Amino acid sequence: MNILSMYIGYTLDLIIGDPYSFPHPVRYIGKLISSVEKLIRKITSSDKGLKIAGFFLWFITVGITFGITYLVVNLFKFNKIAFLAVNSILIYTTLATKCLKDEAVKIYKVLKTGDIEKSRIQLSYIVGRDTTSLNEKEIVRATVETVAENTVDGIIAPLFYGFIGGAPLAMAYKAINTLDSTVGYKNDKYYYLGYASAKIDDIANYIPARIGLILLSLGSLFVGFDFKNSLKIGYRDRKNHKSPNCAYSEGAVAGALGIQLGGTNIYFGKEVYKPTIGDKSREIEIEDIVRTNKIMYSASIISIIIFTAIYFFLKG
Repeated sequence: MNILSMYIGYTLDLIIGDPYSFPHPVRYIGKLISSVEKLIRKITSSDKGLKIAGFFLWFITVGITFGITYLVVNLFKFNKIAFLAVNSILIYTTLATKCLKDEAVKIYKVLKTGDIEKSRIQLSYIVGRDTTSLNEKEIVRATVETVAENTVDGIIAPLFYGFIGGAPLAMAYKAINTLDSTVGYKNDKYYYLGYASAKIDDIANYIPARIGLILLSLGSLFVGFDFKNSLKIGYRDRKNHKSPNCAYSEGAVAGALGIQLGGTNIYFGKEVYKPTIGDKSREIEIEDIVRTNKIMYSASIISIIIFTAIYFFLKG
């Protein structure tokens, strides 16, 4: 039943995506994080206190998310159809294939009109960096990097954990990922409070990121891009990022397309240098957004097929 739920959830994601009016669980996870953070800051403000409290923030958020999802799923075990429907819908909410594509396409379409200022605004909705002074190539690079990185966070990892532990574990992963994107910043506000969330997110993505290199490389092969170079760059430049995981997916896409990613960005008013990823075989261009979307979709399909094969192999 869980395998069937994975496929139904994946299909729903491809068809529906994330409608703005939909009461997405991540919104409630975000509200939970915000509420707990406010409580923590009333109790302590010292560096040590915030660092310790960050672990409590993580346990409370992930624990409640897993617990509620587990209870909801098990409440419907009395009926196979009800269980399948609930489990599938919950799995669907952990995936972001269509959402990633749609957000990238919005940027692509605005760039095609030549409106750089509107493109910067559109990009600012999906990245943490300062977009106010980016030129066309920098906007394209940021979009490609975001789609590449979030192919792991928004598709491969939720599928990976969903196949292992169903909707509860997939939703727990989303809580881990949401914590990282909410408080896992190395700035003055979150350096200590977000320490636990950032580190545990790295651990949670360790295996999916490395699997992601293979899946994205295979994905590039099936849509006509450079499979060998994708693997080569993904592995060669795997350490060219502050994150121990992100360079695998970014490198796979950079290698497949023959472009260079990385470089200096502005985050919260501070200049952050990132090593480059990939070789500049050619200049990055607007159409690379569409190409990256194709690789992402291809990799997502390959992911669910391979995870299914592994599941049945291990099951014997």
